Amino acid sequence: MRKLLFPLTAAVLIAAPASAALKVGTAAPDFTTTGAVGGKEFKLHLSDQLKKGPVVLYFFPKAFTSGCTAEAHAFSESIGDFKKAGAQVIGMSADNLKTLHDFSTKECRSAFPVATATPEIQKAYDVAWAAHPGITTRTSYVIGKSGKVVMVHDDLDFSEHVARTLAAVKALK
Repeated sequence: MRKLLFPLTAAVLIAAPASAALKVGTAAPDFTTTGAVGGKEFKLHLSDQLKKGPVVLYFFPKAFTSGCTAEAHAFSESIGDFKKAGAQVIGMSADNLKTLHDFSTKECRSAFPVATATPEIQKAYDVAWAAHPGITTRTSYVIGKSGKVVMVHDDLDFSEHVARTLAAVKALK
């Protein structure tokens, strides 16, 4: 058991979410959803994004919570390194589009898109948090240009997600 890193309710103790179902080497499920970057709405189709290069697809539990805000800041501060390595970063949560519009500018600093993780996407990527319906686990995937998962990091502690995904992207070169 460990303490929740973002406040859903006071002093909530939870078990860590189960490991992500997608294993390294498996095909990442394709999807289309809506999102925002710099406060502007757009349609996101994973296969279109993969044509540009590897994708870091990171799921976060809830916009504007302390851990998710810190993680968004960390990704935005490192976006130049991801771009230099040829990768795109896409944040995903079950938050509604209006919330993601605000989060994309205020916390993601318009550096990368955030998109809605529909229930179908949550199921496909095994990130639906059973203990907290309507919230995703904190799980990061690196998906190679081929569409195969090359790295998975599933941990509520946001602190290693940026470093681990960036290392995995750099290892693809």
